[in-house]
Amino acid sequence: MKISKHMYHYLSLILIVLVGLVALVFFSYNEHVSIAILVGLAFAYVAWGVIHHSSRRDLYLSVILEYIVIASFGLVIGLSLILQK
Repeated sequence: MKISKHMYHYLSLILIVLVGLVALVFFSYNEHVSIAILVGLAFAYVAWGVIHHSSRRDLYLSVILEYIVIASFGLVIGLSLILQK
């Protein structure tokens, strides 16, 4: 697999994650907005994975489930950090 062949895909993923993290820092004072950003970031990650693998023609159910599991782990970790008292 050549990363340079799909450089725009990986740059878009980096941009999605960076925008999400900056938004989380910027809205850290508002718990509800932070949760919405985190959920949106998880959905964007799964959508990115589906689009990326679809364009590579290697999109399978196992790949989608893998992205959902990783996004869920990130969501659980992020929520536990946001909701800690």
